[in-house]
Amino acid sequence: MNISTNQAMESANHTDLDPSIFFLLGIPGLEQFHMWLSLPVCCLGTATIVGNITILVVVATEPALHKPVYLFLCMLSTIDLAASFSTVPKLLAILWCGAGHISASACLAQMFFIHAFCMMESTVLLAMAFDRYVAICHPLRYSTILTDTIIARIGVLAMTRGSLLMLPCPFLIGRLSFCQSHVIPHTYCEHMAVVKLACGDTRPNRVYGLTAALLVIAVDLFCIGLSYPLIAQAVLRLSSQEARSKALGTCGSHVCVILISYTPALFSFFTHRFGHHVPLHVHILLANVYLLFPPALNPMVYGVKTREIRERVVKVFQWGRGTGLQISK
Repeated sequence: MNISTNQAMESANHTDLDPSIFFLLGIPGLEQFHMWLSLPVCCLGTATIVGNITILVVVATEPALHKPVYLFLCMLSTIDLAASFSTVPKLLAILWCGAGHISASACLAQMFFIHAFCMMESTVLLAMAFDRYVAICHPLRYSTILTDTIIARIGVLAMTRGSLLMLPCPFLIGRLSFCQSHVIPHTYCEHMAVVKLACGDTRPNRVYGLTAALLVIAVDLFCIGLSYPLIAQAVLRLSSQEARSKALGTCGSHVCVILISYTPALFSFFTHRFGHHVPLHVHILLANVYLLFPPALNPMVYGVKTREIRERVVKVFQWGRGTGLQISK
């Protein structure tokens, strides 16, 4: 056991004496690998910041990209950045030096923001599916359906939905007493990880947490799944092979992002609820994959598969290189 692990255990023991402080243990069973695990976390965090800021700057500075699909992409990038800043700094502090102390209020705030941002992202992904459905199935009505006002309302709806669905959770946890351990065997204040530490009846917390998750994941996935057969029917009715390829290409990025976002989410959700024989460190690693990978990979997917964004990014780098050459001369 290394020095940071010893310090973490001593801090955890001290935390049990202070009811206003929780302690995030990190990844139990993999403490000796915490420093090595921090390397991919750093890489993913950096990719998240660079990739999503690039998307925001490119869309903001290119009038040709001021279209609904790219505005939704900006919403997705903003949410991904916010979610990353809610998790990565504390996660790195835990992995680097075992600094898992977190006040009860900060823990509840982190819990609220992480889960609320995940719900907001799901809503935006649903909106992007609706955008593709209208663009392919009703192209003549596209500009009249997805106006700037409608897009702004969808953004407000995403924030409101995520916030309202998550709002009761901190209050439901606030009514509980934690008479035993205050050590959370996790890398962040995950809802069920905190609830499991409580004494007394936690059924309202469990039921509400499950209901909120199903309302978001089940409803959004159902609606997204419903839209793509309709899109496929519309594509197959197109007479030109080139038009079919173009229509399918516009959906490729969105399908990739859906798979990147929902696959780890579903694995984490089902192993947490039903995988009672799955080791704890596997639960925690899956939860971190769900939080870290989609924000880092989403900009790469759209940057590679979307011609307009790819060309604009290349122009920016070419302009920067040309400016640098002129300065050096």
